[in-house]
Amino acid sequence: MSLLEVTDLRVRYARQGRLRAALRGEAHDFEAVSGVSFSIEAGQTLGLVGESGSGKSTIARTLIGLKAPASGSIVFDGEEVASASARDWARLRREMSMMWQDPVGSLSPRLTVRSLITEPLRIHGQKADRNEAERLLSLVGLPGEYAARYPHQLSGGQARRVGVARALALDPRLLIADEPTAGLDMSVQGEVLNLLNEVQQRTGVAILVITHNLNLVRHVTDRMAIMYLGRFVEEGPTGRIFEHPRHPYTKALLCANPEPDPDARGERVELSGEVPSPVNRPSGCDFHPRCPWARDACKVNEPDWQTEGDRGHRCMFPL
Repeated sequence: MSLLEVTDLRVRYARQGRLRAALRGEAHDFEAVSGVSFSIEAGQTLGLVGESGSGKSTIARTLIGLKAPASGSIVFDGEEVASASARDWARLRREMSMMWQDPVGSLSPRLTVRSLITEPLRIHGQKADRNEAERLLSLVGLPGEYAARYPHQLSGGQARRVGVARALALDPRLLIADEPTAGLDMSVQGEVLNLLNEVQQRTGVAILVITHNLNLVRHVTDRMAIMYLGRFVEEGPTGRIFEHPRHPYTKALLCANPEPDPDARGERVELSGEVPSPVNRPSGCDFHPRCPWARDACKVNEPDWQTEGDRGHRCMFPL
């Protein structure tokens, strides 16, 4: 059994101008996440990729209980958590931890590093002394003297390491990393990625990485899922998707990724138009207004999820 099993997850938000929508006879809300299913094994890393607004962070917030799902199932270690009680969540949050996107903004400026990284221990009634703070700092490669510093005295990379230490304080089984390399220099990005890899090898923690960085996904994830307008359009082993994408949107994303080889030549796929609003989805396939390979059937029929061995896609005419 997988550590985390998500089945047909749907998450809705209320629309702005609900009174106006009601007077027009329109829906009061919209689906930010629409029928998403995936699983993560213990010790595995899954990458979640997509444009801003595609629903990636909404999935993360729903997994840790900050947003209630409209429907669907979230099973963690055999336990259904979508309808968990407050007491259940107090226990589950020891097993699931979050690394927030802004490494400095997620740290309270009024607390020292020692207080920040031991705060989860105090909340859950566990030992949170000086030795434990130094152990956590050592785990992420920072000297014990950093325990007395404040967030404004840290670089971006150091703040990210403190965030990792805080996320690992309770020895979680699932770590959700939202843009773990955002705003960091390339050399620091490499250090953070190596750190996450070392921690995973040492502890066996499963990791869900949410990112725009395709190079990060290629080098640190076992599987990847591509989101568009709240839905998965492709999911499978990372290497196979990079070698042979099946969905046109996946192909376009990979073509937009910078190629370090100046002599490399490949087919370029350029998308036209803007991402539609989830409030007013296109008819048929969500991607057809921007797809270079769209056919008449794509404008009318909504594609079903198609499984091919250990991967799947949502396209009637896959590449």
